[in-house]
Amino acid sequence: MSVVAKLRAAPQPKLAGKGGPTMPRLSVSEARALIRDALIGAGLLPAHAGYFTEAILDTELSGLEGHGFYWLQFYCEHLLSGKVDGKAVPRVTEISASAFRVDARHGFAHPAIEAGFSRLIPAAKAMGVAVMGVHNSYNAATLGYHTGTLARAGLFAIGATNAVPTVAPVGGSRPIIGTNPISFAVPSPGGEIAFLVDQSATAVAWTAVKRAAEVGKPIPLGWALDAAGQPTTDAEAGLAGSMASAGGVKGFSIGLLTEVLCAALAGGKLGPEQGSFTENDGRPIDNGQFFIAFDPQALSGGTFDATVARLVASITGQEGARLPNARRVANIARFTREGLEIDADLMARLRGFA
Repeated sequence: MSVVAKLRAAPQPKLAGKGGPTMPRLSVSEARALIRDALIGAGLLPAHAGYFTEAILDTELSGLEGHGFYWLQFYCEHLLSGKVDGKAVPRVTEISASAFRVDARHGFAHPAIEAGFSRLIPAAKAMGVAVMGVHNSYNAATLGYHTGTLARAGLFAIGATNAVPTVAPVGGSRPIIGTNPISFAVPSPGGEIAFLVDQSATAVAWTAVKRAAEVGKPIPLGWALDAAGQPTTDAEAGLAGSMASAGGVKGFSIGLLTEVLCAALAGGKLGPEQGSFTENDGRPIDNGQFFIAFDPQALSGGTFDATVARLVASITGQEGARLPNARRVANIARFTREGLEIDADLMARLRGFA
């Protein structure tokens, strides 16, 4: 039996956070070591593990459990099966002083994005604005981690990534585009983030429906449509049909914008042409990412920080109102203090990769 087959035969993890008081709890340093060791053990170049590890850890600390520890097992399986090349070294091509094209070379998105950012950040500060497209890439996971990285560097950032098709056009029933998230992050003085938005073109993330199907739970109406294009509470029917767009035609339109940026402009494959995000079929995903970074002080004439401060105050000054990303920030503080729960079967599975 192959390594991948053995891992697939192992007990499958339950929904993280649902296992009760007996679930293991990891400190931040223990979680970081588990993630890094699993990635390297499965075949990722150690030089590419730093940024990738911090992105997965940040996702888990933020409370986005479906994209942290849970998704790490798929990264590792795909390394072992050869679906993604863990040894690929990204190639950055300078199109102009403010535009870059990054070839992930069928490797992970995170090393490619990290390599591109090393050129994008200084270019945006020198030129006022810079852009970057990534192709031959892999699932970028939590898009807000990447735009947040740019914001911490003092830049106003916009990012997008396309995905395998899960969303049918309004009035249709055959999925054409993916959840296709778009994110923007607003910097504040001292290398902080004033606020950050990271949202898909769908009502909820595809992972939420997938995980409900795994445990046989119904989903709320408005999350997905069945194969006939009708709203459903059956998670399996939703996976076989289409994710529901956020706001109907408006959400689908945002998804189309992402598809143009990441496939037509960056050179990634269109959704229906991509490899599966989950199956060990040996076929690269080869989707795309696109980022725009602005020097906010230069473009605003030095008024950006004061204007953003007034904008933030107009929101936080209202009782019951909160900024986008406030819940993630609160989760990071709490889980850093209390530690991270992880399903015991999933932890054993991840240690098996290491």
